[in-house]
Amino acid sequence: MILSIQNISKSFGQDTVLKNINFQMEPREKVALIGINGAGKTTLLKIIIGEETSDSGNVVISKDTTFGYLSQHQDISFNNTIYAEMRETKRRIIDMKERIRTIEHEMVDKNGAELEKLLEEYNTLTTAFDRENGYAYESEITGVLKGLGFTEADYDRNINTLSGGQKMRIALGKLLLEKPDILILDEPTNHLDTDSVSWLEGFLSAYPGAVIVVSHDRYFIDKVSTKIVEIDNGVSAVYKGNYSYYASEKAKIRAARVKAYLNQQKEIQHQEEVISKLKEFNREKSIKRAESREKLLSKVERLEKPEEISADMRLSLTPVTESGEDVLLVEGLSKSFGDNCLFNDISIDIKRGEHVALIGGNGTGKTTILKIINHIYRQDSGSVTLGARVKVGYFDQEHHNLDPENTIFDEISDSFPDLTNTKIRNVLAAFLFTGDDVFKQIKDLSGGERGRVSLAKLMLSPANFLILDEPTNHLDIQSKEILEDALADYKGTVFFVSHDRYFINRISTRILELRSKVLTNYKGNYDYYTLHKDELFSLQHPTRGIPADTENVLFKKAASQTDTKSDSKEEFLRFKAEQAAMKKRENEIKKLEDKISILEEKLAEISKMIEDPANATNSAKLTELSTEHEKVNTELEELFLRWTELSEG
Repeated sequence: MILSIQNISKSFGQDTVLKNINFQMEPREKVALIGINGAGKTTLLKIIIGEETSDSGNVVISKDTTFGYLSQHQDISFNNTIYAEMRETKRRIIDMKERIRTIEHEMVDKNGAELEKLLEEYNTLTTAFDRENGYAYESEITGVLKGLGFTEADYDRNINTLSGGQKMRIALGKLLLEKPDILILDEPTNHLDTDSVSWLEGFLSAYPGAVIVVSHDRYFIDKVSTKIVEIDNGVSAVYKGNYSYYASEKAKIRAARVKAYLNQQKEIQHQEEVISKLKEFNREKSIKRAESREKLLSKVERLEKPEEISADMRLSLTPVTESGEDVLLVEGLSKSFGDNCLFNDISIDIKRGEHVALIGGNGTGKTTILKIINHIYRQDSGSVTLGARVKVGYFDQEHHNLDPENTIFDEISDSFPDLTNTKIRNVLAAFLFTGDDVFKQIKDLSGGERGRVSLAKLMLSPANFLILDEPTNHLDIQSKEILEDALADYKGTVFFVSHDRYFINRISTRILELRSKVLTNYKGNYDYYTLHKDELFSLQHPTRGIPADTENVLFKKAASQTDTKSDSKEEFLRFKAEQAAMKKRENEIKKLEDKISILEEKLAEISKMIEDPANATNSAKLTELSTEHEKVNTELEELFLRWTELSEG
């Protein structure tokens, strides 16, 4: 045990934030602290590191344990360059290295007791230097800087000239390099791009110390955590596993609580009916029995009404009409803004029932594609065709579909006049509008609140093709899960843009990645994409699958080194030959797949004929069919073997 949280409670005035919080950590354990905004997560972190005092309880820490804490709001003013500041985290190792070099020079002129003393110090220092990986400290620094999105060109920039987000990345990098026994990170992914978050996931998973992390990024939590501590209404609950395990167990616990509550309510109702009936008999014995039952009933410890019962916040999406098989066909689409070409000659084909995620870096043109499909932007070239009986429901980030003079309640009521007041309130509650909140005017809402109203309207619409642009922005985890449950069960078609990797992973059946102005298709969820993104990008775009600087290197050599022209030409020709070979392999794979498909159909037909009762007594026919079946099966095995060889490169 490296850390033990024992019965921690904390109040601010009349507001009790934490009530008897309990959990403990082992060395190397990765704990995710989760809960809604205001649940007390950051307060608990500050109590652990000693910035806040608890009203009661204890924080027990193993002897000599070191902490590193990254807060959400940190003063980072270092009058130093990025690299020099990161290098200071290794000051002990650097001083050790300098002392080792000094001793090496001093030993040349020493002998006897003086030499022996220097040798003893030298052995102690070199052992410690080796143990602390001193020979690789510079690689560690550059590795962390690269992982957090800094390039070599950034190393000499003064930290005081950086943006707030960049400064937070420097603070995080310093902590990672200092390697404390317990890393405590409050929303560490807030200022990181997707690549940096992925790198941080790997770093923390392999981190030799313990980690406590607060984050709303469920995919990040899922990859990093080995234990979840949930704070709900000030009370803690511990789940030994990652976020997926927690979500599964939480659902089981919720279901069990609902079932127990309903069973108890049923039994209470039964007893009350029996008591009422006994009293109706109006006989001495029956009245005594009624009183006895009333006494027993009064002693029953009533279960609290679970949240899922008190407000039915589950959404059910059912398209009014079913679309045709072909939902969306985009062909040869191109779009530029001035000299900035976002994408060129891209195509998209979406079928009924698919849930397709469009992903890519900021500024690549994802939202532009959605706006072109919805006729908000005009494409430079190409066509967009919707299929038969397709009804589009579009959620955009500008929320143009709201009347600013309406209240939230009226906005829903006017759009869906058949809904009861209770249904409207339940839907709005799912998107965090409760009580008098529903009577706020649209014009007085924040951007995030408007987004939630637009989403509520979309969930009630008769659309069978939902187009969503960042639908989970400004939603807490519970609301995200409500939306996910609804979309996961949705029988219509969904095309969406999102940066929420957990949401993408749960909802998508296919992913389209917009990278280098082209689209790459991945037939799977986000986990599948992360495993195959580079491989399938190279296969689908052979000329772009080579790192961008590879061709530049060839041309630079040819331009600047006149004495090596022949070598450059050979390299270029070899590069072209490799591309031709890759294209040839792709074509052969496609032909093999077509042949396999034809033979599998033929094999199914032969099997059907063998099983046909009409052939059951025709031995000659059965022999002929069996021979043919074996022949086709053998040919199939050979094709599969060749396909496997080509697919594995």
